[in-house]
Amino acid sequence: MKLSNIRGTLESLGTQPTQSLGQNFLHDQNLAEWIVDQLGIGTGDPWVELGPGLGALTRFAARKSDNGILVEKDGRLAGFLTGEYPGLEIVHGDALRFDVRDLFRRGPTCVFGNLPYYVSSQILFQFTAEPSPVRLLSFTLQKELAERLSAEPRTKAYGALTLLLGRRWRVKYLRTLPPSVFTPAPKVDSAVVLLTPRPVGELPDCDGNRFNRLVKLGFSQRRKQLRKMLAGEGLEWARLCSVLGVEETVRAEELSLAQWVRLTRFACGDSLEGEPAGQDVHGERFDVVNDKDEVVGVESRHVVHEKQLRHRAVHVFVFDRHGQIFLQKRSRWKDRCPGLWDSSAAGHVDSGEDYDTAARREVEEELGVETAVERLGRMEACPETGWEFVGLYRAEHGGPFRLPPAEIESGAFFSVDQITRWVEARPGDFAPGFLKCWSWYAERTSPAVAS
Repeated sequence: MKLSNIRGTLESLGTQPTQSLGQNFLHDQNLAEWIVDQLGIGTGDPWVELGPGLGALTRFAARKSDNGILVEKDGRLAGFLTGEYPGLEIVHGDALRFDVRDLFRRGPTCVFGNLPYYVSSQILFQFTAEPSPVRLLSFTLQKELAERLSAEPRTKAYGALTLLLGRRWRVKYLRTLPPSVFTPAPKVDSAVVLLTPRPVGELPDCDGNRFNRLVKLGFSQRRKQLRKMLAGEGLEWARLCSVLGVEETVRAEELSLAQWVRLTRFACGDSLEGEPAGQDVHGERFDVVNDKDEVVGVESRHVVHEKQLRHRAVHVFVFDRHGQIFLQKRSRWKDRCPGLWDSSAAGHVDSGEDYDTAARREVEEELGVETAVERLGRMEACPETGWEFVGLYRAEHGGPFRLPPAEIESGAFFSVDQITRWVEARPGDFAPGFLKCWSWYAERTSPAVAS
């Protein structure tokens, strides 16, 4: 939208750029088109634009795909966009209150926008929080913030923010934007950055919560030596520095991202070499059962799965106090259904073990908590369950959970409605056993779930 059109449209709407909302409208059409071209949006691809204003970027994104959502806080602008783009979903609301979990049912989503400077960091953390349904983010930010996100070690801009986002996301500084391309012109330069998820295996897995805490501690007084900042963490400092290949006087800003990951794994007692071991498909032994769920023998996990023998398993739905259910994303190291979404906790019943004991054990092993379990019922063995008789349970716990990376990549609480819509839209995102459990549960609970 040209500068003259912006002024005319704002006048017709009886409004002006609002400083409290951080409104600076992009009026360079060539630049707007270039920004959208960097997103790689294809026909039908889902996308979300935050703070579209009068649609400088929207017009170009809508030409590529009509599967878009606009999130606009200013009511008059939201009304204008509704008239201009009737085929798009318009959300009149604050981007900080947008429920990112709703995007899972749309598939990997592109998110972009010209962010108000005063909420940029908050929005970045909101849309990159683990797990994320986002495949790419592109934001126009204050130049100083963009430099911090893309900074290299041993530079002034390199800090906690660089690492907290950089552990899971690659950040690319695309270009600087002068104040003159906006109206009203901001007092500082802006920059466009592109964030994409790091490829699986690019960095070793580590405890994300511990990583965040160590980084924040290390940079809380960046001029001090790191050993002083982490003195309370019980680290063998001399040995750690030898492992990292650094001097014992090292400061936080001198460690690379990879070294911070190794430091975290060291602090957690994890192996510093290689990846988590795969499942022992030969050592585990299960009871083999007949079609009446009666034990008729014992075989290894490998033989049970290879010959499709009937056996036993448990699935547990863990609810928080709001009635939301925790779902886990299976680790890529799992021998079955790697990377798919599954029940809160699930696993086989070991040989000689009963369903109730297995359910309590799986919650403890996979989520790292102890809580009572309530048996909801049992499902018959069938191809969808992998020939498992399944005992389905519910439990209550709000977390936090300790997720073993060899078993679980990530997880989050979702409302029943969000899961229902997601399952309907993208069943391939879920392990077949979970889909069977969810269908069974839906039929026996509320009509809203069953639909």
